[in-house]
Amino acid sequence: MTARQIIIARRFCGPPESGNGGYVAGLLAKAMPTDSQITLHAPPPLDTPLDLLPAANGMQLRHEGRLLASVRPHQFELQVPPPPSYGEAEVAETRFEGIVRHDLPGCFVCGTNRQPYDGLRIFTGPMAERPSHVAAIWCPDTTLVNEAGDVASEFLWAALDCPGFFAVRPISGPALLGRFSARILQQTRPGEPLLVLGWPLRHDGRKHNAGTALYRLDGSIVGYDDATWISIARTATPEDT
Repeated sequence: MTARQIIIARRFCGPPESGNGGYVAGLLAKAMPTDSQITLHAPPPLDTPLDLLPAANGMQLRHEGRLLASVRPHQFELQVPPPPSYGEAEVAETRFEGIVRHDLPGCFVCGTNRQPYDGLRIFTGPMAERPSHVAAIWCPDTTLVNEAGDVASEFLWAALDCPGFFAVRPISGPALLGRFSARILQQTRPGEPLLVLGWPLRHDGRKHNAGTALYRLDGSIVGYDDATWISIARTATPEDT
């Protein structure tokens, strides 16, 4: 692991002036040789050179000396629920709360103001059959590919982010993404529709854990995550929803 600089382009914002947490975590995970856990300490600024530096147990992302995120090796397993059907996910999208009111309509992942080929437009709403679970359909576009023509891993991490927030939001209220771990099991190509599912795992005071998964239409798992969200006061600005 060597020091380098990264820049989070404005396209990949969560709040208007900082990076989407899942996307940032995915970028940092690519710098690690093994599965990792990312802890977000402060909102990373956009269009700004940031220092990714080796640390005692992983790496740290810093800006002008300020710690923004830390990365450490981390192995985890998660019992992933069955996927929604295409029809269930399609109906759940119509219940996405952001259609009526969205705190961050410009978010790269779930923002309703983002257009196709710009944002991911993943609009997870509660399922009728499993009310504590949220679901949607996501079709990655051709702007999200890596050199091999697959959807780049940082965008899969990003897609796993916001659905977890909407799964815990009924209890957490406004919340910050604190820690994020993901496992990508298989590659996917642009144009392939994926089923998205988010579900609550546990609640402990201000901490709320959620799982999110991406599935192919045949039900096979593309990837899943375990995320910790921290409830905040309503007057605060969420780092990533």
